[in-house]
Amino acid sequence: MLNWLRLNWLSWQWFHQWTSPQKFYGISLTLARVFAFLGLIGLATGWVWGLVFAPEDYLQGNSYRIIFVHVPSASASMAVYLSMAILAVISLVWRIKLADMVARQCVTVGMALTALALLSGAIWGKPTWGTYWVWDARLTSMLIQFFLFVGLWAIHNAIDEQKLADKAAAILVLVGVVNLPIIKFSVEWWNTLHQPATIRITQETTMAMEMLIPLLLSMFATYLCVAGLVIYRTRLEILYRERKTRWAQDELAQWEKA
Repeated sequence: MLNWLRLNWLSWQWFHQWTSPQKFYGISLTLARVFAFLGLIGLATGWVWGLVFAPEDYLQGNSYRIIFVHVPSASASMAVYLSMAILAVISLVWRIKLADMVARQCVTVGMALTALALLSGAIWGKPTWGTYWVWDARLTSMLIQFFLFVGLWAIHNAIDEQKLADKAAAILVLVGVVNLPIIKFSVEWWNTLHQPATIRITQETTMAMEMLIPLLLSMFATYLCVAGLVIYRTRLEILYRERKTRWAQDELAQWEKA
């Protein structure tokens, strides 16, 4: 029993050590570069494969190719919001500053991804449904997610007190997390124009492998690019929030010399 408690204590100490802003800043640059490099290569490969070499869809023709942009951006935007919800719990329960810093930089990235998903979906909707926009359950819930990101961005920019802004944003994130299952299952719960999920985990997909592989590659690469971008932006957030500490001042001085 004592050994188990000691192991848990050491694990917590290790976890808490590596979640300090200074420690994260020290190791994060390499991670950001690796994720961005692999993500950009994968994204270029997936897009060229999907947009140029993948076969036409027998129903939608070439218009379906927008899914290689639309699906990864929509999926990544939901993943970013879910990550923010997890970070909100970590921040509110364990008071880890790094969680607030990462969550803050997720906001603009998630907002951009959601906007891209809505825009690409509108482009897809015109030849498919005959209009750029319908008040479909999937589209409406995705629009709500965009407004949630905008609200989070407004909170961080309107409240000068950093701790208060972080707490208010964390609460809003947790309130809005109920929208994620609505986005995910809206096509199953309601009669909607939006097509069902392209990729199914529990069922066999009807998508040809020549289309599925570049789509999965584009999705995975998008996740890597998002991770790299969030990590790099978090480094800048750390320097801004820790600018009064000695180590951050030394780092900023090195930037000025460079």
